[in-house]
Amino acid sequence: MLGFLFEACLVYSKVFALTFTGLRHKLLATQVEARNAKAQLEAEVALNRRVRTAISDLSTSWEIEPTDESKEDARGDALVDQLCYIGATLRDRVRDALHIGVKRVMAVVCSGFSYDMEVVSHGFVTDISKTDAENEERLHALIDDAEVPGERLAKLFEPEVLPPETSSGVGEGGEDRDAD
Repeated sequence: MLGFLFEACLVYSKVFALTFTGLRHKLLATQVEARNAKAQLEAEVALNRRVRTAISDLSTSWEIEPTDESKEDARGDALVDQLCYIGATLRDRVRDALHIGVKRVMAVVCSGFSYDMEVVSHGFVTDISKTDAENEERLHALIDDAEVPGERLAKLFEPEVLPPETSSGVGEGGEDRDAD
């Protein structure tokens, strides 16, 4: 009987050893997975911080109302919402800039030239005695001729339209921005 108990103990100890070895391997694999998940999460947190900084810098440079910093732990969709809001705001501002630019050009034309502003406001005037291709060629020549003086005039109005330039560090080694 003692031999039987001894044999049973050996079998159970082998089963226990195999089970323990399997559990140990699973534990080690789980620890590796946990370390990898932690590293990935830390990278995501760092990226999230950089995106928040870039959004904040962009909002500040364009004087867009700041987001509520108390929602720092907001879900990732909040960043998408902020970017959509910034995009819509900038689209509105670019549209406004276009309208300001066109109105300023009209004012410049009126300031020292004699043109029927109603005719000018309809865009390029085509010569009905010429073909569409000839009018198109004339249009491109006018655009080319206006390039340098147009650039000079546009620079005069840039302060009214563009925010001051800032360096957010994005694309220029912006990784250091995480310490902010």
